[in-house]
Amino acid sequence: MTTTIKNVTLSAEIKHFGAELISLKTNQNKEYIWEGNPKFWGKHAPILFPIVGTLKNNSFQYEGTDYSLFRHGFARDMAFELIHSTENSATFTLQSSADTLKVYPFEFELQISYTLEENNLTIAYHVRNKGKSKMPFAIGAHPAFALPNEFENYAIAFEKEEDLEYYILENDLVSNKTERLKVDDKKIPLTYDLFKNDALIFKTLHSKSLTISENENPVLKVHFEGFPSLGIWTKMNAPFICIEPWFGYSDTTESTGDLFEKEGIQILESNGEFQSKYSIELL
Repeated sequence: MTTTIKNVTLSAEIKHFGAELISLKTNQNKEYIWEGNPKFWGKHAPILFPIVGTLKNNSFQYEGTDYSLFRHGFARDMAFELIHSTENSATFTLQSSADTLKVYPFEFELQISYTLEENNLTIAYHVRNKGKSKMPFAIGAHPAFALPNEFENYAIAFEKEEDLEYYILENDLVSNKTERLKVDDKKIPLTYDLFKNDALIFKTLHSKSLTISENENPVLKVHFEGFPSLGIWTKMNAPFICIEPWFGYSDTTESTGDLFEKEGIQILESNGEFQSKYSIELL
C-alpha cells in the first residue's frame, strides 16, 4: 500500500511498509528518487531506526541479556500505520510491539511525517520513549537519488568549506583509520572509486546542506540542519547516490556492546521526546 501527496509543483509517493519514500517527481514527471532496482540495491529511502549502520557481532547487551539487532535496525522492514494525511502531507507511526521487544527491549513510538511545500519535501522524525527507563537509539535517513546520466558528470557541493576527513569501515564497523578527500571550491566530483571501501562516513561536518549538480548545473539540495553526522554512499556502477543525514553510525571496532556507551547514540529519558527533520529541495 502507498500514499501519494502532491502540490502544484511536486508529488511524492510513500510506501506504508517502512514508511519509505519511493518517488519524488515534478509536475513534468521528472523522477528524483532511485527506482530500487535489486540488481544494485532494492531500497529507495529507508528509515534507519533504532540503530544506524552495524552493531559489532550484530548484537548488544542490556541488563545482562544479549540481543540481536541487524544492520540499520528494523523500522525499514515493518509496516507503519498512516495516522494523518492531507493533500500535501502524510504522517505514519510505528509502535513497539512483542516482536520489536524481542530484539530491542524498549517501548517507543516512531512517527515519520512527509510534507510538500513549493519545491521542497520535508521529512520529520518524532521519537517518543514510552517506557519507564532511559532509551538509547539512533535514527537516520538513507535517500537514494537517481543519477540517470554518466556518474562522473555529477558532483557534490558542500555548503561550507570543509576539511573532509572520513572514517574507513572494517567489516562494516567504523575503524580508527581515516582518509581525506580533496575538495575544490567546496566540491567533490563523483567517481565510483570514492566508494571502493563502502560508504564515506563523516562524524562531523560544518555544512548543513549538500547540493548535487550535473555538469555544473544544480539538481537538488539536501538540508540537514541539526544532524551531527553524514554518510554518502553508492554501489559500484549503480546510477544513484545516497545522501544520509544521521544521528548515530555503526559501532566502532572497539565497541563494548553496551548501547548506552555507543558513539553517537541518543538517550531519551522516560516519556522523553526527540524531534528532527531534513528536507529535499529540487532546484
